[in-house]
Formats: sequence, structure tokens, C-alpha cells
Amino acid sequence: MNWNKLTHSNQLEEIRSLSMEKPVLIFKHSTRCSISSMSLDRLLRNWKNGDEEKITPYYLDLIAYRSLSDQIEEEFGVPHESPQVLIVKNGIAVYDNSHFGISYPEIMAQL
Repeated sequence: MNWNKLTHSNQLEEIRSLSMEKPVLIFKHSTRCSISSMSLDRLLRNWKNGDEEKITPYYLDLIAYRSLSDQIEEEFGVPHESPQVLIVKNGIAVYDNSHFGISYPEIMAQL
């Protein structure tokens, strides 16, 4: 899986723009949380070659860039959780889930 690392607030506008052509996945990961690590591992184990053609994945390290999560909450109207997955289509968050609710089949069903 080739993550785009989310490190700057100006990338949120890029995400909105990209989502007009192809859905964007944002995975918010706490590197200090075992549940977050398990959710990330489950997603990575199920990710298939070619999935990037269907959805553009972004990865947010919550420990290093916590303020970006606050901006995501404000921009997309989805309360912060950790770990958390959002799918952005046509500039708006159309799906979110967190903790053990993060499921590869459910994510792919949103596409």
C-alpha cells in the first residue's frame, strides 16, 4: 500500500480536489495505541494490488500531526476518533468509522 502522508493543512484542499475524480481514504493512526495498530494491520493485510486505482489513501500520524486531525474534523464535519477512517467523495466525507469498526470490505463497499 502506497500511503500519501498527510503532514500539512494545505493537503486538505488537495484531498477535496482529488475526491472529485476518485474517492480519498484518510486513515488517522495513533502510533501509541494498540487498537490503532491492529486496525491498521487489518487494513494493510487486506489491501490488494490495484486498490489505489479505486481510492487514494492518505495516512495521518496523530502523534506528530494532531492539529491536522482537528482541521479534518472542522473541514469535513466528522468528530475526531482514533483510530479512524474517513472516505471523501466529491469534497465531502461520505463515510467514517473507528476502532474495530474499521473494515476493509466495508471501506471497499463504499466505492
